[in-house]
Amino acid sequence: MKAAIIGGGVIGGGWAARFLLNGWDVAIFDPDPQAERKIGEVLANARAALPQLSDTGLPTEGRLSFAGSVAEAVTGAAYIQESVSEQLALKHRVFAEIQAAAPDVPLGSSTSGFKPSELQQGAVTPGVIFVAHPFNPVYLLPLVEIVPSAADAQGFTDHVLELLRDIGMFPLQVRKEIDAHIGDRLLEALWREALWLVKDGIATTEEIDDVIRMSFGLRWAQMGLFETYRIAGGEAGMKHFMEQFGPALAWPWTKLMDVPEFTEELVELIADQSDAQSGHHTIRDLERIRDGNLVAFLRALKDRDWGAGKVFNDHDRRLAEQAKATKTTSAASEATKLVVLPSWIDYNGHMTESRYLFAGSQIVDAFLARIGAGLDYVAAGHSYYTAETHIRHLGEAKLGAHLTGTVQVLSHDEKRLHIWMRLTRDDDGTEVATIEQMLLHVDMAAGRTCAADTSVLKTLDEIANAQSDMPRPTAAGRHVGQGRDAA
Repeated sequence: MKAAIIGGGVIGGGWAARFLLNGWDVAIFDPDPQAERKIGEVLANARAALPQLSDTGLPTEGRLSFAGSVAEAVTGAAYIQESVSEQLALKHRVFAEIQAAAPDVPLGSSTSGFKPSELQQGAVTPGVIFVAHPFNPVYLLPLVEIVPSAADAQGFTDHVLELLRDIGMFPLQVRKEIDAHIGDRLLEALWREALWLVKDGIATTEEIDDVIRMSFGLRWAQMGLFETYRIAGGEAGMKHFMEQFGPALAWPWTKLMDVPEFTEELVELIADQSDAQSGHHTIRDLERIRDGNLVAFLRALKDRDWGAGKVFNDHDRRLAEQAKATKTTSAASEATKLVVLPSWIDYNGHMTESRYLFAGSQIVDAFLARIGAGLDYVAAGHSYYTAETHIRHLGEAKLGAHLTGTVQVLSHDEKRLHIWMRLTRDDDGTEVATIEQMLLHVDMAAGRTCAADTSVLKTLDEIANAQSDMPRPTAAGRHVGQGRDAA
């Protein structure tokens, strides 16, 4: 499928990366002569960061092209995202150009403030125009606020929501259209208070950022505002919190409705403090620092299947199901896809030795699930336990490398399963490791070996028969320290 991106700034470039890295072809139109360079730099950051959050491996990257006109960009597109400057008249002109060539294609606007009913004014097909407001960096942060209007049919909106879920985003349909939607209204409240604190000499830009990143920012990343305050109410919960702190709403703590005069002096003050705080980094440095930290935070949330981490896990499951639906290989050659993650890397910048074993464990788990001995089987009281493992470290794998693991059944009976695993790099087919393993089938409650279920044994027989023409690896049974001539 093809996505058209109109406007290639920071947000447009992020949208392009999000679609491109999820397998879509992307056509971009931006009259800026520097657009291709700028978007190339955003894509470089995205290619380094987003794959670190996929445990199944992202789809094959789509094709990127730069169009010479709006019409060229949108022709043949299944989705269009507009990310031009926040000028309503400009957006109307751009929408007219878009709909002259593609009047019925879903057209999302990245606008931070305009309502969809304002965007739709004078449009040829107003019912396909809606707000799709993301957060920077678009290729990492999953939220996109979807704001339809009365002109948009719910069936159309449902289609848009599903389309965006398919590229790993968390589309939140806003219940009513309102200026600045939800996220930016919340951010605006904090921004106004921060400006007053700097203007009145109470805090510097760095001190305000320290307060956020050293305290409630960490809480918000995993629980948001209301769930955080629910905990603050103790065992009595949210009602107690509201009763305890509600009266403070009448106190003159904030200046939300009182905006500091936006003078040149205030602009210089903020800019000077920001330069002192972060001027030793380039913008690209800051983007890479930001992305690295976000990946680490999101990996932690993925491990706990919580918050934004759950969105990435759900996307992994979607990708795995899509791959399974289109797979044409036989059960004998089914493979497990892995990606080298930040936590897999040692001080040399390569995959650390313990992660070769971890990769083998992931491959075995996938194989056991395939033969009917997965988590449901374990819950019923039986499992395969590893009795012996031999790993050969044959090649290096660096951060973000895509790996494929395959399993060959060397022998099996009612209680034993002897397998050979190969771990290869997808880019060039290099064999990174082989892992030979003996597993015993165990009655977990009794703590002793027992015969596997007949359905499991039947599947193993089928796989072994399908692999009967595969030569036995020459290194199978090799002992530690045996010379290369013995493979």
